[in-house]
Amino acid sequence: MSQIQPSPVVLIGDIVASRQSKDRRALHRAVERALADTNERVEHVEPLEITVGDEFQGVYPHLGAALDAALRTRVALRPAAESRYGLGRGATTTLDKARGIKDGPAWWAAREAIVDVEKLATRAALEHVHTAYRLAEGESDDPGTALAVDAALLCQDHMVGSLSERSGRLLKGLLDGMTQRDLATAEGITPSAVSQRVRADGLAVIVRCHDLLKDLR
Repeated sequence: MSQIQPSPVVLIGDIVASRQSKDRRALHRAVERALADTNERVEHVEPLEITVGDEFQGVYPHLGAALDAALRTRVALRPAAESRYGLGRGATTTLDKARGIKDGPAWWAAREAIVDVEKLATRAALEHVHTAYRLAEGESDDPGTALAVDAALLCQDHMVGSLSERSGRLLKGLLDGMTQRDLATAEGITPSAVSQRVRADGLAVIVRCHDLLKDLR
């Protein structure tokens, strides 16, 4: 019996407090580089592209790929900018291909998710929360999975948001498959210093969480 293909997952992202940037041109270039890096590394249906203002969006074949893209892009953008993400699973429709106008339940769910993230982040205790996942109405995916994913994202986001600039670079390197020895050379520090940061900042925990989440269909 053939398995039913899961609905695609839409990712909507935007830059937090982008208007406060002192060099918006440099910020725009940083976003372009981050999106290009993610598009090269993560399987997609539609690549991440800048749309209007400081927003970008893409479509992924399954939940794990969308989660992979969200974390990679957030880490690549820090510390130049902080970013937030709404993921929505459901049907998608293109209303105007030439203008890139999209519609459908997955887009509505992703928009709901990013609005919820923005609201949560106004609370001091949840200021590092930057990613949420929502199912479109009527979607057949297990609602329990959505709740479990959001719980994992709360913890992952808090850990990522608490990282220093150097630890953020180390995390990106680990996500890209670099060894701790490679990272030590790149940072100009000893392998022992890298190992200490990996343990103290929970980088291995973030990577393991990411590896588990990106396998979700």
